[in-house]
Amino acid sequence: MPAPSSASRAFLGVAASIQGRSWRERCADPALQGYATKMVQAYGLPDLLARVLAGRGVLPDQAEAYLRPRLRELMPDPGCLLDMELAAKRIARAVRRGEIVAVFGDYDVDGAASAALLAGYLRELGVTARIHIPDRISEGYGPNVGAVRSLAAEGASLLVCVDCGTSGHGPLEEAEKLGLDVIVLDHHAAPETLPPVRALVNPNRLDDLSGLGHLCAAGVVFLTLVAVNRVLRAEGFFGTDIPEPKLTDALDLVALATVADVVPLVGLNRAFVVQGLTVMRARGRTGLSALFDAASLDGPPEAWHLGYLVGPRINAGGRIGDSALGARLLTTEDAVEAVRIAAELDRLNRERQIIEAQAVADAEAGMDRLLGLDPDRPVLVAGSADWHPGVVGLIAARLKERFGRPAFAFALRPDGTATGSGRSVPGADLGQAVRACVEAGLAAKGGGHAMAAGVTLIGTDLTRFEAHLTQCLGAAVAQARAADLLLIDASLSAGGATAETVRLIGRAGPFGQGAPEPVFALANPRIVDAGIVGAGHARARLRSRDGQAIGAISFRSAQSPLGLALLNGIGREFHVAGTLACDRWRGAERAQLRICDLASADRAE
Repeated sequence: MPAPSSASRAFLGVAASIQGRSWRERCADPALQGYATKMVQAYGLPDLLARVLAGRGVLPDQAEAYLRPRLRELMPDPGCLLDMELAAKRIARAVRRGEIVAVFGDYDVDGAASAALLAGYLRELGVTARIHIPDRISEGYGPNVGAVRSLAAEGASLLVCVDCGTSGHGPLEEAEKLGLDVIVLDHHAAPETLPPVRALVNPNRLDDLSGLGHLCAAGVVFLTLVAVNRVLRAEGFFGTDIPEPKLTDALDLVALATVADVVPLVGLNRAFVVQGLTVMRARGRTGLSALFDAASLDGPPEAWHLGYLVGPRINAGGRIGDSALGARLLTTEDAVEAVRIAAELDRLNRERQIIEAQAVADAEAGMDRLLGLDPDRPVLVAGSADWHPGVVGLIAARLKERFGRPAFAFALRPDGTATGSGRSVPGADLGQAVRACVEAGLAAKGGGHAMAAGVTLIGTDLTRFEAHLTQCLGAAVAQARAADLLLIDASLSAGGATAETVRLIGRAGPFGQGAPEPVFALANPRIVDAGIVGAGHARARLRSRDGQAIGAISFRSAQSPLGLALLNGIGREFHVAGTLACDRWRGAERAQLRICDLASADRAE
């Protein structure tokens, strides 16, 4: 019998971890190993960095450009997006004529950043820009007739919808009737029939061939401003009295939205984030600087800070407070006002954490019972009248993380409707399934991306919706779960996991959707200490056989099989897998392992 290939062999012999996953080497393919070797030999890259790059599909001759993404080289001509020229010329006309422009955004980070990006540009050129962010509970997602009428009454002649509007047929038809010209700058999955507007710029509309579907809304808005600048420049609008805006100064907003909206960090998006982080580190945006302080950010901002520290605080306003707080924070130049708003968002975020924890515990208990009766159900759908509509997306995310399949959570409303949000797994397109649900008449409205979607149901019976999702996604989920492997980039010892190692692999960042953070395995470390910290995090101290030790943490896992194994495993050896980060304390940096899985060393094959 031939020996199994390296691609089929379990890494460290782990065929079934504590979480039931098989570990595999990410660069097991000989071709990938060859790429890594060439990067080392021909380009002088450190072996570990070369393996990380090869594991993300980077070819040897692409390594330098990947490590130093340049916006100038990756920027497309904005005109490749359908309707872009129409949108740019109409916005430029509003600038020249000094029209009042209404900017209608979504209540999440991408919506707030997109609205701030456009309004900031217009205000710099002397244009009155009124931002409207809808209330999640009273108005819901996307443009609504009441808001459109109010904006028209305030004198707006141009309505620009950012991060929404692609499916806003009724309200946008009303806007046109009121004499408003409407432009949509969006990135959500689009239906076949689009609303009748002056321009709808969305790389994910079915007839757009730009290939830029990975952009978030702020990325689309940035390209639009490049196009508007070009139109105004050609018309001779800029001069000594009106200097041309330096758009790169706004890349901090694009970077924030790109990370927080979990779009793929590939191509142009990587350049947005890398250069946007450079802008952020100068702390030139008053509101972001105040929020960094409120979040106790230690050291220069990194990509993960945007997703785990900054983004949740901006989102907290839209979830359980004032939806417009995020956009106001990102546009204010008043330092006192910025500190006040940042403090309020920080307070709301702590309140959100409490509400979320209670709801997640309820949802997980219900799913434990349900899966005990039917462990193979492909999609999870849960709902409660006790859940706040602002946290249903977070509940769905926790269910997806714990049970490894798409999940939807619903707030059952007193008016007889159900407002839900879902999160998916790679390979199961949730946005497409929701759009099909709307088209089949099973939902009042809905839409989203492959990995996240929202929907509103008329009625609180979730049975038909769950059956529809099961039919749409069952096969894809089964395939995804069958291939649920943990890919390991390399094996390290505790002594080799240093702050210098973290900085080395960080050169291949930023990491996120489409560019997974490197996962490393420690073979046979002993758990010498463990306990619970914070909001249910399991922390541990691991000591390798060479005597070196490293601190480790597993987030939100204290009651999960992974966390319980850590807490009850003191004195035992495990194979441990996780990502590396720098833990800063009193000016010193130490590597910390963020555990994502572990396996009993004596049970590995």
